[in-house]
Amino acid sequence: MDFQEIVAKSILNKCGIPGIDFVINPYVGCRFACKYCYASFMGRFVGKKVSDWGEYVFAKKNAPELLRKELPRKLTRHGRGKEIFLSSVTDPYQGLEVKYRLTRGCLEALVDFGFQGTLSILTKSGLVTRDLDVLKKFKRAVVGLTVTSTDDSISRYFEKYAPPVSERLKTLTALNQNGLATYAFIGPLLPHFVAAPQELEKLIKALKATGTRNLFIEHLNLAPYIKGRLVAETKDVDRDILQKFYSSQSADYREKLNGLIRRLIKKYDMNLLLDMVIFHQEFQ
Repeated sequence: MDFQEIVAKSILNKCGIPGIDFVINPYVGCRFACKYCYASFMGRFVGKKVSDWGEYVFAKKNAPELLRKELPRKLTRHGRGKEIFLSSVTDPYQGLEVKYRLTRGCLEALVDFGFQGTLSILTKSGLVTRDLDVLKKFKRAVVGLTVTSTDDSISRYFEKYAPPVSERLKTLTALNQNGLATYAFIGPLLPHFVAAPQELEKLIKALKATGTRNLFIEHLNLAPYIKGRLVAETKDVDRDILQKFYSSQSADYREKLNGLIRRLIKKYDMNLLLDMVIFHQEFQ
């Protein structure tokens, strides 16, 4: 494991994700080591390979202090009408956050600045509930949990060091009970949904039970660098399942799965955000 402290030159950066204006990434790299993660490309900026994803984390030790300096320069009207996202290429609540508290420091900086826009967070960690006291101070804070299965063994395989999905479901319940706006991110749609479609219904039913209604759902992004890593790291997976996994890039496959998702969304009275299942190439 390669861990380093670094000094960031910028922390509040414009974001290319549709609907999001700025992004804050307090860390470079992510110890959760999810096999499908698109952010593995970040390695090239710190001298790492795609295959090194999950084996390095660089903490931007000056992130909160730098954010306090950048906010008055980069946000007018205290950010009214703007959305800030934590985080696009790391998990803001991975294990090192317990020690470094960089994410919490950034949240406190936004509160002290009087941020009037929307704060959006996406994580796989229950550590986010540590910061409920700060999150409740925002005019609008939305917290999402990535939940790709109801089976801890499946999540452990594809999301090597991430908290188990059972913990993530409990976290969503706690957030909802505390009055926070929430969503679940089912992304990517993993191969067991192809092999056993009933698992998708089990997942949506479990999310409904947490009090969550809003869902982002995304098909797998199989850009060449992601596919290469998946092929290397799923050698013990049944070949038939993998073939169906890769067929997720075909329009026919996606349309069938989209139909199943829409039926389940209606059955459980959920809300599909963006009114679409995201497919990376089309979404861009």
